[in-house]
Amino acid sequence: MSLRIAIMQPTYLPWVGYFDLMDRVDAFVLLDNVQFEKQSWQQRNRIRTAKELEWLSLPILNSGHSGQLIVETRTSGLQFVAKHLKTIAMNYGRSAFFKDEFPVFEQRFKGAAASGGLADLNIGLIRWLAERLGIATPLHISSQMPCNGKRSELLVDICRHLGAGEYLSPVGSAEYLREDRHLFDTATIQVRLHGYEHPVYRQVYPPFMPFATALDLLFNEGPRALEILRSGRRDSILL
Repeated sequence: MSLRIAIMQPTYLPWVGYFDLMDRVDAFVLLDNVQFEKQSWQQRNRIRTAKELEWLSLPILNSGHSGQLIVETRTSGLQFVAKHLKTIAMNYGRSAFFKDEFPVFEQRFKGAAASGGLADLNIGLIRWLAERLGIATPLHISSQMPCNGKRSELLVDICRHLGAGEYLSPVGSAEYLREDRHLFDTATIQVRLHGYEHPVYRQVYPPFMPFATALDLLFNEGPRALEILRSGRRDSILL
């Protein structure tokens, strides 16, 4: 039986839709051997504060590293670790499940950040969040796979390597996937777009603001997080 897979860059503390995509496939590939993009989701995400959604951005070594891949990218020192943890604690300390989740999160954050590698940090946090949400989809790392090509060529090669007959993609990639549709057709790989509507749940500060990191859902809803995450699921769309 062919597999349904999804392929996503390892972003920093992703939103809930990222994990719903992971939950809907047989295998999830973390695409770390593509170019790093400054000020992208690769290095930042948002938390809910008393006033608004606030960015948490990772300091990155850029000088002399033009064109570097995500897997080659390094953070600029480790001073940000204490700062980010303090900011998260200050804004989520009153959430219902903060005391249950934060101590282990803090340790995993420090461990994932220790090497100084951006991919190590992001992938470590993604693994932890998936575990805490109760998502058991096998994770693969593209830089550790014998796959090549650019853009959709690489995606198709990864699909072939894993024996996938269906590729589930975020809606935001629809335009370039339509341009490259022939590559998937030639490989007999069906392309579908992920259908998802952000669920509403309790937050420490009203009114509800969507599109924060999935930490927001976990700290506020704890054991109900996966049920709530799945409630936003909509039918996938055939490309």
